[in-house]
Amino acid sequence: MTDLRIDEVGPGDPGGLADWHRVRLLSGRHDLGEHAPLWTLDELAATLASDGARRAQLFAGRVDDEVVVLGRADLPLVDNLDSAELSVVVRPDRRRSGLGGAMLAHLESLARDEGRTRLDAQVAWPYAGPLDGRGQAGVEFALANGYGFGIGEVQRELTLPVSDDLLRELAADAAPHHADYELRAWSGALPDGLAESWLELATTLMTEAPMGEMEREPEAVDVAAWRETEARLAAQGRTTWHAVALDGAGSVVAYSQLIETAPENPFCFQWGTLVHRDHRGHRLGQAVKALNHRAMQEGADVAGRRVVTWNAEVNDHMIGINERLGFVPTARGGEFQKRLAPSG
Repeated sequence: MTDLRIDEVGPGDPGGLADWHRVRLLSGRHDLGEHAPLWTLDELAATLASDGARRAQLFAGRVDDEVVVLGRADLPLVDNLDSAELSVVVRPDRRRSGLGGAMLAHLESLARDEGRTRLDAQVAWPYAGPLDGRGQAGVEFALANGYGFGIGEVQRELTLPVSDDLLRELAADAAPHHADYELRAWSGALPDGLAESWLELATTLMTEAPMGEMEREPEAVDVAAWRETEARLAAQGRTTWHAVALDGAGSVVAYSQLIETAPENPFCFQWGTLVHRDHRGHRLGQAVKALNHRAMQEGADVAGRRVVTWNAEVNDHMIGINERLGFVPTARGGEFQKRLAPSG
């Protein structure tokens, strides 16, 4: 392998960030075409700002001063403190030359130095590919480096707007089943009176949603850390749209999140949707999804943009709601995990 130099790319290096973003964009389009849901440069830069919940670090590998391989490490700071999420991207014209392995070794060394021994990675491939991704370059790379397949996911997209008639139909269909609950929707930060209750539910998503063979710990209920996350989202030019269902005590028992990105990004994102296990069977998931889409479409100019979401292949119930909204499958993905032996 030609001599490779790996440098960290920080917020004070606008040229390095632009190079990193350019190669990431190029690689995503090579792998998934128009279905690669990438961020704008400003969105990327804002992820490197101080955040009480997570720390992100970017790395660029150069050969002859050209960026040929990218690395990223995301470290949780308030929970799952033995874990790190790692990502390696090799420029399409420089693949299969050992660059990815060198960058991965660099990231794993960083993780080990930080005391992180549970490593997570995500790989995406075209929807026409196999459910487990076997034969796909990124999947074979992960497996060859000791990462075990945890669970398969499907990426789905929805072109906006959803018709008002369909949203009314979905809401009306769900309404008779949740008469004892109050529905609310808003944009921006969590109201102080709902923040802790919302986090008590939202932080269970990683353990309540299908996880397959992935090991995860519950996330911490930390309002201060979430406020820093909200500040980072605002710095990215993103607006969060929330819809929730409240029980008789005023506690959040169901929620759905949409992320409206900066206008130059063609993609918005549907993040978590979850109903508390004690309140399932009332079509609250359908109700909050329909309400949130209506709120965003009435409050923002998102016509012509696409909402991207991911569901575990086995999450039939949530997939069914998404398909009623009009989401269609566009790519596949998998989550992978590796355990490192503790250092020393």
